[in-house]
Amino acid sequence: MRKPFVQLTALSMVAAMTFTNLNITAYASSNKVTSVLPQAGITYALGSNQVSLSNLQETVETEKAEAEAASSTSKSAATTEAINSSDTVTNVTPLASTLSDRILSDIQSATGAVVKSAGTEEETTDENSEDELFKTLVIAKVHDYVNVRDLPSEEDGEIIGKLYDKSVGTFIEEDNGWYKIKSGSVEGYVKAEYCVTGDDAVDFAKEVGTRIATVTTTTLKVRGGASLDAEVLGLVPIEDQLVVEEELDGWVKVSIEEGDGYVSMDYVTLSTEFVKAESKAEEEARLAKERAAREAATKAAKANTKSSSESSGSKSYNSAGSYTTATSSIGSAVAQFAQQFVGNPYVYGGTSLTNGADCSGFVMSVYQNFGVSLPHSSGADRSVGAAVDGLANAQPGDIVCYSGHVAIYIGNGQIVHASTAKTGIKISNADYRTILAVRRIF
Repeated sequence: MRKPFVQLTALSMVAAMTFTNLNITAYASSNKVTSVLPQAGITYALGSNQVSLSNLQETVETEKAEAEAASSTSKSAATTEAINSSDTVTNVTPLASTLSDRILSDIQSATGAVVKSAGTEEETTDENSEDELFKTLVIAKVHDYVNVRDLPSEEDGEIIGKLYDKSVGTFIEEDNGWYKIKSGSVEGYVKAEYCVTGDDAVDFAKEVGTRIATVTTTTLKVRGGASLDAEVLGLVPIEDQLVVEEELDGWVKVSIEEGDGYVSMDYVTLSTEFVKAESKAEEEARLAKERAAREAATKAAKANTKSSSESSGSKSYNSAGSYTTATSSIGSAVAQFAQQFVGNPYVYGGTSLTNGADCSGFVMSVYQNFGVSLPHSSGADRSVGAAVDGLANAQPGDIVCYSGHVAIYIGNGQIVHASTAKTGIKISNADYRTILAVRRIF
């Protein structure tokens, strides 16, 4: 009797050890799967033949409870199946965000840089990959521009282009105090002392690019919050361009005359503007085109400036011709003519100087009285005429462009503009908002 009892006791101990080992195996496989739970910035994808981690954990726990009744062979098979299932869970690093992709694409367009996608596991975050690209940029930090030469020498190098202040190029190599760059169609050398690159270029690159939202719908409502239920601050017409202050989920924060508001991404296209180098030939062609346009505008103004006065109710207005004299510039005449409409109403979509106009309608109608046709769009006004280097160089009659707004410079740091429905046509300080461009017609 003693021998069979000893054998029975030994068999019982072996069985207990087997069950215990199975439980340990199940927990080990569970911990192995759990250790690959998604980390910040990582997305995990499951195929049709894959199991989720939570379902796998539940399966393992169930098998543990059933282990007491099942045979060791069946339990081992079940646990092995669970482990095999866990191997099908795969991690997928997401592609770079839309924001980063578009900004880097715009840099590539401006500089000719080859943008490396952030879609590999070796790369970390979108911000890091963006910063790495910014380190490869060469950004001019000068008052006006730095010459681009075909050789790294002021004596022997011929000027082949200009890299304007805050404009960007792609770093190619350094040669004894010179950077070889590519920007637009220009490839050559700039003096390193007038530019920044590497770590110094990272923060500066984020400043020099202007993020723009171009309206794609007939009338865009700008709201006080990122919601369709938020109040409407103002209206913006199609093709107008707004400066983006912030990008949110489905919405962008923009700047308009009425203040900062939000628009849906469904009704705008986003881009980033970078200034690139201009070759000698491109500069000559641009200047010739601008010169011809000014001459044509001046000729049209002299031939077509309206001489008849206008009236609205009890108020009479002087004609554009009455301000055009032999001693004053046409630009000054434009500024003086425009100021007499101060106090008249702002009307969205309007073009009447007396009964109501919006900002671009006001500028368009003022210039129309001088024989010049301009677009009814504040965004398009940023491309008319010739560029003026900042407010300090503005002259009366110049067009001053803001985010979603446009005005006429009248001198002494002031503008006249159709402001808002509440304020109408009025005079303001030109620097009351960030200026995007100053353009000259005459």
